[in-house]
Amino acid sequence: MAADDALPPHGFYPVSLNLVGRKCVVIGAADDREAIEKAAALREVDAEVRWITDPAALRDDDVADAFFVISTPQDEALSARLRSLADSYKFLLCTIDQPRFGFVAMQAIVKAGPVRIGISTGGVAPRAGKIIKEALQRALDGKFVRFIDRLATEKRRNRSLLAGDAAARRRAMLGATDGFALEVRATYPQWFEDELTGRGPRGAD
Repeated sequence: MAADDALPPHGFYPVSLNLVGRKCVVIGAADDREAIEKAAALREVDAEVRWITDPAALRDDDVADAFFVISTPQDEALSARLRSLADSYKFLLCTIDQPRFGFVAMQAIVKAGPVRIGISTGGVAPRAGKIIKEALQRALDGKFVRFIDRLATEKRRNRSLLAGDAAARRRAMLGATDGFALEVRATYPQWFEDELTGRGPRGAD
């Protein structure tokens, strides 16, 4: 997809990356919240992080051997340059809120104990993604984390007590999760509800 194309017609392919020991470059000012969060998240998964806080000082060599580059400034000239460099040097590129230049759309991550849920709107509606993340984060609270920890304990226990019976181990874990459910409900802005019913100025055909 060329840098001046629209978003991918079928969205982005969801994937997780093993970045242990990989060179990752973050481009964004030292006080840029997005850059701060992205650099921290990369370090959390043991990536080798270089943070360039002055985008104007970026040199081609800074990204030539990178595996993954994240750029946060809303600067189309910079994003276009990075896209050209990504095509040349074959690194993964994410340009925050300018998805047409990059190959990667960042996911909002919900963390609850060992559980990780990635949420992506393909760069189209990041605010909606944030709302979904916050709702799931509230639902997957401390009680949920304790439940997951207990399941992990039961799994280890069953491996010992039922070492020779895989079917019994499976039945035991199914029984341990019996009764667990997660309910999700969405509400929408009134303008959108009106549009769906044809009452609003932006009513559907």
